[in-house]
Amino acid sequence: MPRPPFKVAQLGAGRMGMTHGRNAAANPRLDLAYLIDPRADVAVGFAGEIGAAVASFDEALADPDLAGVIVASSTDTHLQAVLACLTAGKAVFCEKPLDLELSRLRDSEAAFAAAKAPLYVAFNRRFDPQFQALKAKIAAGEVGTLETLHLISHDPQAPPADFIPTSGGLFRDFTIHDFDTARWLLEEEPVEVFTWASALVDPAIAAAGDVDTARTILTTGSGRLCVISNTRRSGYGYDQRVEAYGSAGVAMAGNVHVSTVETWNAAGAHAAPIHAGFADRYGDAYRREMDHFADVLAGETAPLTGYDASVRSLALAEAARRSVQTGAPVKVADI
Repeated sequence: MPRPPFKVAQLGAGRMGMTHGRNAAANPRLDLAYLIDPRADVAVGFAGEIGAAVASFDEALADPDLAGVIVASSTDTHLQAVLACLTAGKAVFCEKPLDLELSRLRDSEAAFAAAKAPLYVAFNRRFDPQFQALKAKIAAGEVGTLETLHLISHDPQAPPADFIPTSGGLFRDFTIHDFDTARWLLEEEPVEVFTWASALVDPAIAAAGDVDTARTILTTGSGRLCVISNTRRSGYGYDQRVEAYGSAGVAMAGNVHVSTVETWNAAGAHAAPIHAGFADRYGDAYRREMDHFADVLAGETAPLTGYDASVRSLALAEAARRSVQTGAPVKVADI
């Protein structure tokens, strides 16, 4: 007899909340029963779309049949909300980052270690079919022994200036995905970080004390290198590429285009553009990570990324920030 869907709640109905909420509502293994958001008008409208009831956080956690909670609220609420859910015995799907302050995460280590319910922190790129296929090529030895990585992650355009002060900055908000991807593909921890960065895209970003363009080199204990290229503005779409160089060749995951249709004529070859933003480019990854959460709820797998991945990626982000400040490489062990 088929297992009934797992009853879940969602905290947050913003940009990422709407993405995760729609995916949860469409997943046949999940029953999205409750939506929690302090903005009543937004909560009522989105709850009606996804077939959930509007509830308070305490009301949802008090439901003994609730199996899990999707935490997609503002970043500054993640840590407290996640710990409350875990304390209540509810499994958690948390949109990254778990928190913006490394010290707060480390201070909470004992609480996470004592948790009886699982935590998945959504580093979605690990569920992208292109990057998973690339990792499989590396694991199969098709390029020999992996030696260096090149990660390219360029946003199509800069975010609104008022986003920057609460975002955590380029490295904690943006590059943190690349730090996790690098750790996943290298299968070895970086021990040193050297970053160069500038504010070249928008003067308002510089005025807010942040940077918008960066090049980072990660070095592992065995000497492997990973170069990360970031900018808040590409001018041509959402550029997401990975190159993995090994002792016997290279494996590459290129950009995904809106269409595979091309036209060739006297004026040249014309192809469809790459995706304009993250929601379309990583649509499959977002759906697949929600399915991963259903696997976690079913006890079929452990979360692919959780507290440890969050701490390690945030430590790399802090090392990158310090490297820009000092103009020198930073040992991860010193963070």
